[in-house]
Amino acid sequence: MKLKTKIHLFSTLLMLVILTLTNTGIYFVYKKLAFDTEYHQLNTQSQDLIASLSRMTGQTDPATVLRAYIPPQGVVRIVDPTGKVKVAVQSAEGIENYSPEIMPGDQYSIGQYLGTPVLTMQVPVIWTDGKVVELQMIQLLGDVKHTLGLLMLILLGVTLIAMIPIAASSIALGRIVIQPIDNLIKTMSQSRQTGKYEKIDVLAEGKDEMTQMGREFNDMMGQLESNYKKQEQFVSNASHELKTPLTVVESYARLLTRRGFDDRSVAEEAVGAILGESIRMKDMIEQMLHLARNQEQVAFNFVETDINAFVEKTLQPMRQAYTRNFIHEGNGSAVAMTDTDKLRQLLFILLDNARKYSEREIRTTISKTETAISIAVTDYGNGIPEEALPHLFDRFYRVHEDRNRKTGGTGLGLAIAKELADGLGAELKIESIVGMGTTFRIIIPKSQLLIDF
Repeated sequence: MKLKTKIHLFSTLLMLVILTLTNTGIYFVYKKLAFDTEYHQLNTQSQDLIASLSRMTGQTDPATVLRAYIPPQGVVRIVDPTGKVKVAVQSAEGIENYSPEIMPGDQYSIGQYLGTPVLTMQVPVIWTDGKVVELQMIQLLGDVKHTLGLLMLILLGVTLIAMIPIAASSIALGRIVIQPIDNLIKTMSQSRQTGKYEKIDVLAEGKDEMTQMGREFNDMMGQLESNYKKQEQFVSNASHELKTPLTVVESYARLLTRRGFDDRSVAEEAVGAILGESIRMKDMIEQMLHLARNQEQVAFNFVETDINAFVEKTLQPMRQAYTRNFIHEGNGSAVAMTDTDKLRQLLFILLDNARKYSEREIRTTISKTETAISIAVTDYGNGIPEEALPHLFDRFYRVHEDRNRKTGGTGLGLAIAKELADGLGAELKIESIVGMGTTFRIIIPKSQLLIDF
């Protein structure tokens, strides 16, 4: 059974049960009120009758007195303590044989006589001989029976008539609830068949849960499509990037096979090329693995760090390794909460980039404002064209293919730097002027600062 049918049946049955219980409650409440009304009327008559009985003399005929107060379609009896009827009068034929049952403490009892409700009440009264007897007043409730039957028909009719809008509303409710789910199923099926990341139409102003579900589905499909395209591009770029060094290695290996053992210069050239491309492939694979690991949840260990001292310590191995002039500018205390290992890795990437693409000194500047600490790495190389700036953090992107080949770049360093900066909660900005140089800024926000400036 489809969910739409289940919702329709469930909502219809639920409303039917509620309506039935409501009408049943109305019926029984009205029935109780009708019996109570009849009882109060009969009780009033009994009080008047008791007053008349108290004025009787020995010469008064009790039956005459009782007959004056007999209810329509009823019986009035005087019953002695042994249960024997002393006097009885009736206005309905055959009812004199009716034997009521009144429980102790009850004001009245309701029985049945030939399918008609019978109300019985009794009260004690002092008889003419001074003994206490029971006055029983019994009344057939034919009018009440008729009224209750009419009420039952009316309530039944109301129930049947009300089922029409209830059924219609349950169908409408089923459509409202199920339509978005049907659209979702159709869209997912269509996506599976076409291989595309289809989305569903969602009302822009909708705020209900179904609309929210549609938006979340569209966001998920958009993210899946984006991730798939990135993965596809990554695999394509990786295949392309690895193909070139593998081709070089294969070519020089074949050259070695043909001439390398006879010509030392050829052998040295081939071994050098193979070693260089192997190192390049190793670096590229390590960077690719680093990016793959960064897609998972990476733990960051934030500790209190003096940024000035930390940057100076990071520059020392760079000066030693490359014999270049790495200048550090920054005074005073600049303390922030950060992950020193990840920040050092980020700085190494930016410093190595600056070293590769410039011949002059490399300047690292620490600046402080009321809202952030900025670590700027500046080189004085050729700079980067403005149109290339938005793509610098894309994987395998290169501004100048030939030049990057010469520097040994893989096009992954800045992509890793961006991932590290995001994990550190920092912002990575680029400023570049062609012919003058490039500046990368690591901006640590105020929320991570420990000293106000």
